[in-house]
Amino acid sequence: MPGFEIFGDEERKEVQDVLETGVLFRYGFDAARKGYWKARTFEEELSVRLGIKHSHLCSSGTSALSIALASCGVGAGDEVIIPPFTFVATMEAILLAGAVPVFAEIDDTLCLDPESVQNAITKRTKAVLPVHMCGAMARIDDLAAVCSSYGLILIEDACQALGATFHGKAAGTFGRVGCFSFDSVKTVTCGEGGAVVTDEEELYLKADAYADHGHDHVGNDRGLEGHGVLGSNYRISELNAAVGLAQLRKLDFMLERQRERKKWLKEALSQCPAVRFRNIPDEAGDSATFLSFFLPDEEKTRAVVKELGEAGVDGTFYWYDNKWHYIREWEHLKGMRTAAVLAADKFGVLPDYSNLHLPKSDAIISRTISMLMKLSWTQQDVDQRIEKINGVLNKFF
Repeated sequence: MPGFEIFGDEERKEVQDVLETGVLFRYGFDAARKGYWKARTFEEELSVRLGIKHSHLCSSGTSALSIALASCGVGAGDEVIIPPFTFVATMEAILLAGAVPVFAEIDDTLCLDPESVQNAITKRTKAVLPVHMCGAMARIDDLAAVCSSYGLILIEDACQALGATFHGKAAGTFGRVGCFSFDSVKTVTCGEGGAVVTDEEELYLKADAYADHGHDHVGNDRGLEGHGVLGSNYRISELNAAVGLAQLRKLDFMLERQRERKKWLKEALSQCPAVRFRNIPDEAGDSATFLSFFLPDEEKTRAVVKELGEAGVDGTFYWYDNKWHYIREWEHLKGMRTAAVLAADKFGVLPDYSNLHLPKSDAIISRTISMLMKLSWTQQDVDQRIEKINGVLNKFF
């Protein structure tokens, strides 16, 4: 991770195919495109890869979330339970759908705690939206069981977890809909891109239409296509899809390298008695984009993070202070600072996020360090990194 580390002739070939036709739009222009349908081909290969019936490629992981919510009928006043540790897009998509983000605690998987989810359910709860953070999955079997018991929709945010599995089943395929991101720093990148996946044909058709102004894509004349639903523009271009298609075909190689490098680092860090590793429900299914671990307390964790930075250990993340991924620094949410009035806010159904108290999540994230795994690292690079990390840890433990 990320995929741009290994751009090569494969990506150039796919992009050149598109440029030679002059057709950048993913629909129509059948004769001019000379048989090249990069978005459609990506969708077909992604479906096979994930073992799912339908995939729809879109402009981003954020748009994938919006499409998924709309396809599942989540809207005005509906509550959607999510974790406080995620990218801001998860809560933004819910708010822009007119729905209400409800935050439950995380556990030592760094993902939603099923027990906390159960405690957060109200009569207005419509869906649960777990986020598979940092390349590994939530306790998805337990979360699916909670949703089944309460008749709730399970939507998976697998934007950070392409290639992850739980007991052989792919992330994003446990819920009614799964969402993926292929942005510029993801393992598989389109530059900008995303996907919605589902086994349900009805949901797929809604997603396919909603992402393109409601067009039903029946026939070969866009001017005569029907409009079954209102929609918006979340289309991906053929150029972005072309890059992602070449990248998707490299996923096995990427996973192998990430897992190998994570193994080397984890073995080295396991020698420090103060280090406790993130709980991964199925280690064999970890996509290994990050190595995440806990230290005994916030004070020591902050000190170690500072020393690692000074030692030149790049790609080290302290999420507790991160303004994009943990709710503690989401001042725009806490103050409801928006460009336009939100439907849920206008009708007074939003909680007071400024006073939200998530002590379990704070206790976990304040002690968490995550290290990005790079595809380009050699054995020598990793050995040097281990030496620097050990030098820092030995100062404190």
